[in-house]
Amino acid sequence: MKKRKLELVVISDVHLGTYGCHAEELLTYLNSIQPKKLVLNGDIIDIWQFKKRYFPPSHLKVLRKILGMASKGTEVYYIPGNHDEMLRKFAPTTMGHVHILDKLVLPLDGKKAWIFHGDVFDVSIQNAKWLAKLGSYGYDLLILINRWVNRCLLYMGRERYSLSKRIKNGVKGAVKYIHDFERTAADLAIENHYDYVICGHIHQPKKEIYTNKDGKTTYLNSGDWVENLTALEYSFKRWRLYRYNHDKLSPFFADDVKEMDMNELIASITDDSEPREEKQHPKQAKA
Repeated sequence: MKKRKLELVVISDVHLGTYGCHAEELLTYLNSIQPKKLVLNGDIIDIWQFKKRYFPPSHLKVLRKILGMASKGTEVYYIPGNHDEMLRKFAPTTMGHVHILDKLVLPLDGKKAWIFHGDVFDVSIQNAKWLAKLGSYGYDLLILINRWVNRCLLYMGRERYSLSKRIKNGVKGAVKYIHDFERTAADLAIENHYDYVICGHIHQPKKEIYTNKDGKTTYLNSGDWVENLTALEYSFKRWRLYRYNHDKLSPFFADDVKEMDMNELIASITDDSEPREEKQHPKQAKA
């Protein structure tokens, strides 16, 4: 299989070690790409719910694949989230091409991308961690039930259905929380002059431009590999929200590059400024 070469890929909320994780699909995706940089933006391993009796081979293969990518030159940045917060005590640490950081700022073609998990905005985690963990166990149970429901639906020839999405979209408080989360992240990015702000945590894949009286920024969320099976890809000076169930292994530029000017496209591929940026070690965000 010919791998797609990408500048940057961001994934988050994989939750390895839980029943809801779609490790096999993620492994298929990782085998289809060859990124210069791979950002693991939190909750990759679900240490909250980690059980020695449940860590199937496919979950282990994902970790091996990521380490294999690092051994072949991909710069891997691990930003711990709330479910793998134990790793935060090791930040900042660099081991070969693997970096553990709390936050990350990357230069992208003359612009700046601010990357962090996003649980810092979650009051329930900061002030009542036991309640957040209880909710996490309930979510995992809901995913298990949802899988059984979907098997029945597929057997009957009907489309899959997401119980958790239905609940989230039907609860005004959850909808407001997501909106507030996105607005807060965008406002902080504009205040600190970041062109892109990239989060995970809320399992809501999104790409949207936010503006206020001080400027604008592009808010991006990588979604998750429990329900949405999504990732963020950056190449040809463009961001794309990759959806496994929709895009499968389609080329990066199928939708985004076709509208680019040919001279701009050639310049983005042959521009020699990017290799010089590669030599600079990304800085941690001050914000």
